[in-house]
Amino acid sequence: MPDHDHSHGHVHGHSHGHAHGNERRLLFAAAIIGGFMLAEVAGGIASGSLALLADAGHMVTDFISLALAFMATRLARKPADGVRTYGYGRLQVLAAFVNGIALFPIAIWIVVEAWHRISSPQPVAGTMLFVIAAIGLAVNVVTFFMLHGSDDKDVNIRAAAAHVAGDLLGSVAAIAAGIVIMTTGWTPIDPLLSVVVAAIIAYSGYKVTKDAGHVLLEAAPFEIDRAAVPPAIVSEIGPVEDVHHVHLWMLTDRMTMATLHARIDRNADAGNAIAEIKTLMKTRFGIDHTTVEIEFGECADRAKGHG
Repeated sequence: MPDHDHSHGHVHGHSHGHAHGNERRLLFAAAIIGGFMLAEVAGGIASGSLALLADAGHMVTDFISLALAFMATRLARKPADGVRTYGYGRLQVLAAFVNGIALFPIAIWIVVEAWHRISSPQPVAGTMLFVIAAIGLAVNVVTFFMLHGSDDKDVNIRAAAAHVAGDLLGSVAAIAAGIVIMTTGWTPIDPLLSVVVAAIIAYSGYKVTKDAGHVLLEAAPFEIDRAAVPPAIVSEIGPVEDVHHVHLWMLTDRMTMATLHARIDRNADAGNAIAEIKTLMKTRFGIDHTTVEIEFGECADRAKGHG
């Protein structure tokens, strides 16, 4: 697959400076989130606020997400080797899947704890809750704009920014709980709003797990209609008479692959047909790397009963 390796190297060289900038940005963001996460845990315990602890739980996921994005950006620079012929890109997907699964126990714990606190209300220091949550909101805003302000279109940066944006809602919920407790003394608002944060965490977990699982199952990219591939190739590339055994999948969330069999006219040039098919797959369907098996007669796999 020299064509694929050459393309990957070109992109790597072109984005080398961006990669280093992204690493610094992600590392700094992880340090900010991780540091305040510890402060929020301490504040949640001291104030008796479940909303703060729930928000801290969400910030744990933010920290893990940022750390994983940082590691993935570093590992992406490592070259492929004889064992990992596609490099280390899929480690990011596997880590995202594990991260997504881990969000569900956190959400469940928050809901169970909220139920206990609604049944047996506990005192909550509203002013301390409000102050710490407000600082948390400021931290999330700074981190979000630091990530969102990047000119680079790196998917890790976008995913990390989206994760932090979700945590903004947790900080807003904690601030709202603090205001209600300071003004009315009604402490059940704290566990009630923590359930809202739990729902946000569970939704984030579902979305991350679903998207990562789709890639790990080597499913076709969401935006590509597999059934449209054969007729497009047959209609636009003259020598091609039939296309079958089409397989589309995602190696990572950024790299798409395809294999297919193409039967062409016996007098046609196989090399030209392969080049045209690869170009069409790239320009029409956005497939990064296509492997084409050319046939001049009956498909050997079909003859053996394989399809």
